[in-house]
This record gives sequence, structure tokens and C-alpha cells, in this order.
Amino acid sequence: MNFLRGVMGGPSAGLQPSGAETIQKLCDRVASSTLLDDRRDAVRALKALSKKYRLEVGVQAMEHLIHVLQTDRSDSEIIGYALDTLYNVISNDLEEEEQEENLPKQVDDLGSQFTEIFIKQQENVTLLLTLVEEFDFHVRWPGVKLLTSLLKQQGPQVQQIILVSPMGVSRLMDLLADSREVIRNDGVLLLQQLTKSNAAIQKIVAFENAFERLLDIITEEGNSDGGIVVEDCLLLLQNLLKNNNSNQNFFKEGSYIQRMKPWFEVGDDNCGWSAQKVTNLHLMLQLVRVLVSPTNPPGATSSCQKAMFHCGLLQQLCTILMATGVPADILTETINTVSEVIRGCQMNQDYFASVNAPSNPPRPAIVVLLMSMVNERQPFVLRCAVLYCFQCFLYKNAKGQGEIVSTLLPSTIDATGNSVSAGQLLCGGLFSTDSLSNWCAAVALAHALQENATLKEQLLRVQLATSIGNPPVSLLQQCTNILSQGDKIDRRGSKVQTRVGLLMLLCTWLSNCSIAVTHFLHNPANVPFLTGQIAENLGEEEQLVQGLCALLLGISIYYNDNSLENYRKEKLKQLIEKRIGRENFIEKLGFISKHELYSRAAQKPQPSFSSPDHMMFDHEFTKLVKELEGVISKAIYKSSEEDKKEEEVKKTLEQHDNIVTHYKKVIREQDQELEELKQRVNTLTSQNEQLQATVTQQVSQIQQHKDQYNLLKVQLGKDTQHHNSHSDTFQMNGIQTEEASRLKEELEEWKSKHELLQGQLREKDSVIEKLRSSQLEMGTTEQSSQTNKSGGLELNNELQKELEMLRSQIQLQSAEISKLQTENQKLQVMNTTADPVSGHSGATAVNNSELEQEIKELKSEVKALSEEKESLKQHLDSSSSTVAILQDEKTKLQQEVAESKKEQDDLLVLLADQDQKLSALKIKLKDLGVPVEDEDDIESGDQGDEDEDGDEEEQD
Repeated sequence: MNFLRGVMGGPSAGLQPSGAETIQKLCDRVASSTLLDDRRDAVRALKALSKKYRLEVGVQAMEHLIHVLQTDRSDSEIIGYALDTLYNVISNDLEEEEQEENLPKQVDDLGSQFTEIFIKQQENVTLLLTLVEEFDFHVRWPGVKLLTSLLKQQGPQVQQIILVSPMGVSRLMDLLADSREVIRNDGVLLLQQLTKSNAAIQKIVAFENAFERLLDIITEEGNSDGGIVVEDCLLLLQNLLKNNNSNQNFFKEGSYIQRMKPWFEVGDDNCGWSAQKVTNLHLMLQLVRVLVSPTNPPGATSSCQKAMFHCGLLQQLCTILMATGVPADILTETINTVSEVIRGCQMNQDYFASVNAPSNPPRPAIVVLLMSMVNERQPFVLRCAVLYCFQCFLYKNAKGQGEIVSTLLPSTIDATGNSVSAGQLLCGGLFSTDSLSNWCAAVALAHALQENATLKEQLLRVQLATSIGNPPVSLLQQCTNILSQGDKIDRRGSKVQTRVGLLMLLCTWLSNCSIAVTHFLHNPANVPFLTGQIAENLGEEEQLVQGLCALLLGISIYYNDNSLENYRKEKLKQLIEKRIGRENFIEKLGFISKHELYSRAAQKPQPSFSSPDHMMFDHEFTKLVKELEGVISKAIYKSSEEDKKEEEVKKTLEQHDNIVTHYKKVIREQDQELEELKQRVNTLTSQNEQLQATVTQQVSQIQQHKDQYNLLKVQLGKDTQHHNSHSDTFQMNGIQTEEASRLKEELEEWKSKHELLQGQLREKDSVIEKLRSSQLEMGTTEQSSQTNKSGGLELNNELQKELEMLRSQIQLQSAEISKLQTENQKLQVMNTTADPVSGHSGATAVNNSELEQEIKELKSEVKALSEEKESLKQHLDSSSSTVAILQDEKTKLQQEVAESKKEQDDLLVLLADQDQKLSALKIKLKDLGVPVEDEDDIESGDQGDEDEDGDEEEQD
């Protein structure tokens, strides 16, 4: 074959070009080829070599590939090849068969280095954002993958470039709306990388309606039964909400918490959960915890907790909590989630206290959970979750604390023994042989006493029957007995753990409770045991117990009320000085806060331990240590005189407090009395107003009765009867009387007008007579007589017309006056003939009806005239508007006429100028001896003549 290749001129095996040389040729071809097909083939070849020769392609071809992205955007195929090649070079997601053991670190370095080269020019990332906007699948999908890889390699730098790019984040948000699931799903992965640890981008993404779109995708995919897409969406939601108060508030106000409820609707058949469903539900529970985390602002957490209760989400979680067949890790996470949903929220805590397990008989959920906590066969993480749930139930819940402690008191213990209470379970765990149960029960009981002095005193009443025939001992005494005999009892687990738990319980119980301190010191064995433990030089594990013993002894000194003579503050200090030494005591006390496990427990409320051996401190107890460590150190060094002064100050303060309390009580009682008096005054005032109204009503009724009585009395009298009937008639005719008076006034007015017109008529008659006499006596000549006659006739005619008009007016007015006079006479007759006899009342009624009819007719005429007036007015208004419109049109026409006239004048001026020019030219032509043609010829050849004139002038 080699011989044939040599003969044929083909390259031999030894002369095959290396990968770097091939890549170099392809790069030259991409850079120099003018044909698009050649460049496309070269980029395709580079894509094929980019996985095997990643370093060579990245070094030699990156610049050419970026140039292709910039110049060949019209061809989607070459753009897709270029983006795929860049993705292969930058991405570290190599095929499994191509990975080798010695490559991972080098691969990571290559991807980071190539990414840094690519993003060095920010325009490259901006160009990539523009390409992602393209709808073509072969461009958009490789662009999304390449941008995701860039964010994985150099996240903060790429995030900053996208953040400052115009509409950079908004362009990427459009990927969630793509109908192609591949692009949409990869868009979710891209947004995951984009939103990591960048609050500004998280806010922009949230306000671009990301919550709505992601929840829609989760619903479409089947909620917890969905696939990997649901998991990716939940991870993105966690990125947006975790440690971002603004987005959490936006999520709550957008009513998106209500849309989380269907996620936790688990059926009755909970067997055979897929791994993906477990993962999805785990992430959903974590998302709920993000919204109600104790590290969030208290106001935001509280509002989310209330929203979860009102929408039924807490009830749904409690259903999962009590369901059967739920995987252990989901059950553990559900317990943790319920814990934080109820923590510090009284409404949610009350609901949780009412939840019962589906057993026969039903048991409270708290009791069922405590049974799991003190059961050593349960998983460690589940027991820690139950302890956290119990702690959250009691956090700032005095009512719940009282219910737990009440189950231990003698008056509330169930004598039948049919049911197990929470208190009995805690006591059973406290005295169990399992050290982890001891520690959990002690911490749980300490939380039931947290910041509640009343319950600390009530718990002193609890008596325990240790064995048959022996007298019962108090719970406090039993705890100290177990503490002192800890090494002698055979226990499973760490003995130190049991002692630490009991010491934490005792410190919490005795702090801020002098009565409990007195009960503790009343046992003569307790103080020697504590001093002996502190004074010994023990191993490193026992140092923690020594520190807690020092704390308990310090609490016994600081909260000692000196009621026991042998254990007064001063004597206890002397005992420490003699047997331990103050400096040694303070050093042992400092062992607590210096311990590594103490620092871990102080970080967050949830007890999270890698193993049971590390379970030593409780979060709330670390707060107590921080509060008491300093004051105990000061109390140890105080002298007796200072203690006396402090006691005196305390007594003075107590007296002052008592006085203040007394005055507060007096003021409160006076306020109550004042409120009662105010209420009484208001009641009496309202009663007085009611009585006044009643009196007024009764007075009016009495007056009516008096009037009726007088009326009846008058009607009984014969003489006054007619008078009363006459007055009644006039009262009935009050309207007609008023009408008659008005008509009289009008009559007088018309009479005065009539007299005035009569006077004017007499004046006109006198003027006519004078004119007639002057006509008879005037001149002798014919012309003057005719003139005077014509003037007199004209004047006479005018006067005659005026006279006729006046006479017609007088006649009309006379008719109206006569009409009014007749009406007046009728009214007068009616008034004068109004007889008290009952027979005349009928005629009066008839006259009244006639008058009323006439008045109605007059009113109808007036109404008709007013309507006619309104119609005329409307017609006049419409005519006025029409006239105004016509006037405007006239004005416009006048303006147009004026403009046309002006244009005509301008044209006339131009024509005159033209005529002058023509005449001048004719004169010049005649002077030059050129024959002059007619006007039409001149107009047609005017331009030629002007040219000839110009030439002749140049010759001259």
C-alpha cells in the first residue's frame, strides 16, 4: 500500500500532518477564504477536532471563530458550528471516555483560561447575548450552552458584564418562554449560574416575572412527580429567594405561597417513591424553609408564617408528618420545615398543638414525635429533627410551656395510665440508660422552662416515685442524684453527654429563680459535689463538665436570696476561695465558651451534629452562658460590704418597685372607676334625652287634646257655631281670597294705565285740532298751499295711524279691564254673599270650583306661552349659530378674494414690467436697424433676441 501511495503521489503514513498543522490550515482557510461554503466547511472541521485537540483549537482558532460570529451572522449554520466549537473549547464537560485520571486539574485550568481570554473583550459577551436572541434553534441553543459554560468558569466577571449590558438579563429571561423544551430547560440552567451570589441580578430576574414562569413550568411538569426540570426550577427559585429579603417579600405579596400548597398533596399510597420525587420534594421543603428561616428579619418571617397557615400549607405539611410510608429523609425534612413554620408564631403553634396522629385512640402529634425522640432505635437525624420541632413549638410560647409542665404536676397526671403525656415521656427519657435520650429530654425540658419563672417554681412540686416502698423525691433532687452517680450507672453512649444535659437543665432551671436555688442548696450534698468536681484535675473531656459545674455554682451564688444560713453568698464565696481558688474557678468557668462545640451550637438554632458524640450544647443555652458568665465573674470577686450594699440597693429598688406597683394599682383602679363613671354619665345623658323627648311628645299631645276640647266646646254653643262655620269657610277659601286680592291689584294697575292712555289721546286730539286750524289759515299762493297741504296730509296720516293704534290698544285694555271688573264683582258677590247658613256653603263651593278652573286654565295658558317662548328661543339660538357659521364662511371667502386680488395686482405689476422691457428692446432693435416683428413673434423669439443683444453688446 505504501508503494502504491508513493506511485500515486498520495501522502505516506509517515508524512501525515499533525493535529496542530491541520488546525493551522483550517484557521488560514477560515481567515482567507472568500466563499462562505469554504469557511463553513473549515469551521465544521474545527468543531470535529475541538474535543480531541482542545488546546490547539482554543489557542489558534478562537480569534477566527469570534470574527466569524461578528461577520457571518446571516448564515445560521456557520454561526452554530462556531458556537459549538467555542463551547467544546471552553466547557469542562468532556465525554467520560475522553477523561483520564491525570487530566481533571489541567481541564479546569484550560476552561478557566480560555474563558478569561474570551471575556477579556466585553463585546464578545454582548455579541453572545445578541445571538441568544435569535430564534433559530442552531444558533440559540449553542449560544445558551456557551454562555452557561462561561458563567461556570468565571461567574462574577461574566455576571458583571451581563449586568451592565443594556437589557442583558431581560434577553435571557425570554428563554423561559421558548416553546422548545430543550432551550427552555437549558435556559433554566443558565439562569441558575447567572443568579448565584448576585443580589442585583436576583432582583432583576424576580421582577422580570420569573416566579410566575417557574411555578407554571413546575405545574406543567407535574409538581413533585415531575422530572429533572422541576429540580432545576426549584434550585433556581432557591437562588432567587435565599438571603434576599426583597425577593422574599415580593414572593409573599405576589400570592405565590398559595401556589406551593399543591406540591405537598401526597396520596394515601406512599409506597415506591422514585428517587427524583424524593429529590423534588426535598427541594420543595427547603424552599419553604428559606421563606421562614430564623435568620430572616422577624417581620418577614412572621408574615410568611401567617400566609402559610391561611392558605393551608401548614395543614398540608402536618398531613405528610402524620402519614405512613413516607421516606425517612422526607419525614425528617418535613419535621424541620414544620418546626420553622411554627417557630415564634402563636397562631401556628396553637394549631400544631391541636394536631392528632391517626391512631386509635388519637394521640397529639407532639406526643408521637416525643416518643420517636426518646426511642434509641430511631435514626439520629430524625431524633434531632424532633428535638428541633419541640424547641420551636415552645419558642416564645408561654401557653405551650404551661401545657407541657402541667402534664408533670400531680393534679393533672392521668391516674388510669391509659395515655402517655409529654411530661411522662420527657421524664422517661431523662432517666433512661441511653445517654442521647437523656440529653434530648433534658434540653427539651429546659426549653419548657425558658424565661418563665412561674413554671420554674411549679416544677419544684413534681414528685417522682423512684422505687416501691421508698418515699417520692422531687424532680430537682432526682436530677442531682443522677448527676452525682453518673459514673456508677451503666449507660449506652457518652457518660459526659448525660451529665452535660442534666447540668444545662439545672442551670436553666435555677437561673433567675431564687426559690429553685434555695431548694437546690437545701440538699447538703449538692455544694460539696460541685466544689469537688471543679477542684479536681480531670481530662479534656471532663473539663466541659467542670465548667458547667462552675456555672451552676455561680448561679447558686448570684441568685441566692440568703434564706439559708449555711449557704449564704458570703459563705459560698469563702468556700470557693478555700477549696478552689477564685482564679481557678474563673478559669474553669471559661472552659465552656472556649469549647469548639459551644461555638458551633451558637451559630444557629437548629441542632445539626455530624454524630451523637458531638451533641453537647443547645443554642438557647449558649445565650444563657453569654449572659451569665460576666455577672458571675463579678459576683465572685465582690466583697461582703459590696454585697451588703448591693442587697440594700436591691431592697431599696424592691421597695421602690413595690411603691410604684402600688401606685400603678391605685391609678389602674381609679382609671376603672373613672371609666365606669363616664359610662354611667353617658347612660344617664341618653336616658335624660329620651325622657325629654317623651315629655315634649306628651306636651304636644296634651295641647292637641286641649284644642280638640275647645273645638268641641265651641261647637256646642249655638251662638258661636255660625261664626265658627263662617270662619271655617274663609279658611277653606284662603286660596281664593289671595287670588282676589291679586286680581284687585292688577285691576288698579290697568286702570292707571288706562287713564294714562286717555291723557295721551287727548293730547293727540288737541294737536290734530291745531293742525286743522293751521291748515285753514295757511298762505295764499298755490305752490305754498300745495306744499303745506302735502306736508299736512303726511303728518295727518301718520297721526291717524298712531291714533288708530292707540285706540285699538285702549279697546283691548278696556276689554281686559271689563273682564277683570266682572271677575272682581263675582268675587265680591261671593265674599259678601258668603252666608253662615249651611245652605250657602254649596254655592260657595261651586263658585270656588269655577275660580279654581279658571286659575287652572290661566296657568295652562301661561305654561303654553312659556313653552312657545322656549321653542322660539331655541329656534333663535339655532339661527344665531347658523348666522355665525355663515359669517365665518363669509369672512373666509372675503380673505380668499382679497388674496386673489393681491395676486392679480402682483401679476399686473409683473406684466407692466414685462411690457416696459419689451418696449425698451424694440427701441434698441430699431436703433440697430433690425426689423421688429409682431408681438407673437417677439414672445416666441424673445430668448434668442436677448442672446444676440448680449453678443452685440460684447462686440461694442
